[in-house]
Amino acid sequence: MPEVDLVFPRAYVEFANPADDTEVMRCDLTWLTSSYTCIFGQGCQGIYADAPDTGCCTLGAHFADADDEERVAGFVEQLDPTQWQFHPGRPVVREDWVETDAEGDRKTLAVVVDGQQACVFHNRTDFAPAGGAPGSGGAGCALHGLALQQGRNPLETKPDVCWQLPIRRTFREVERTDQTSYTEVSIGEYDRRGWGPGGHDLDWYCSGNTEAHVALEPVYVTHEPELTELMGAAAYAELVRHCEAHLRSRSALALHPADPR
Repeated sequence: MPEVDLVFPRAYVEFANPADDTEVMRCDLTWLTSSYTCIFGQGCQGIYADAPDTGCCTLGAHFADADDEERVAGFVEQLDPTQWQFHPGRPVVREDWVETDAEGDRKTLAVVVDGQQACVFHNRTDFAPAGGAPGSGGAGCALHGLALQQGRNPLETKPDVCWQLPIRRTFREVERTDQTSYTEVSIGEYDRRGWGPGGHDLDWYCSGNTEAHVALEPVYVTHEPELTELMGAAAYAELVRHCEAHLRSRSALALHPADPR
């Protein structure tokens, strides 16, 4: 089925962050109770038609800040040529995997192989470590693979934007009429619009596609580690309470339109 429209009715809940009384969480219940799941390697068409095997890793990942880059650097040093297709075969230096874009922002290096561009950590489908059969190294993110090999959650090893997508957290300062204020922390769907104006030019995108709404459990369950990291444990526990109540009471109008009916 085609990708659903970007604009449709959504149900939200707002609640005070139990761990921080200066924050109010604003959460998209329609998205968080949807059946979305990442289908990389299982039908994902990639954001560009000419690079279907690279998913959303085509452009490389922008670092949230210097701390994000430094955290990733520590795990890059642990990768070897059997885990990372584009390992330089010598001690890794920052120039092997970081570049600065036209706006001066730092990001993971994007490399072109056989006409397909992708993040330097994205192992291609033909990746074969020395002595291995073609594809034996495993396609996909080398940093993700490292996390799984070490028994970690991939959010520990990957750039922030990589493990957050397609969940989006935004902040807004709100002033009440009594001149008090609070920080609104929104948790919702990272749809095409999250990519900026260029998001509308993507050839395919997962969050609004029925092909990716096939999980047996809702997003707030399958993405518990990511949501806990983004919100904090106390706020996540409160979110679960609201999501469970929403699932019990929601009507068909409150379903994400990409969910099965």
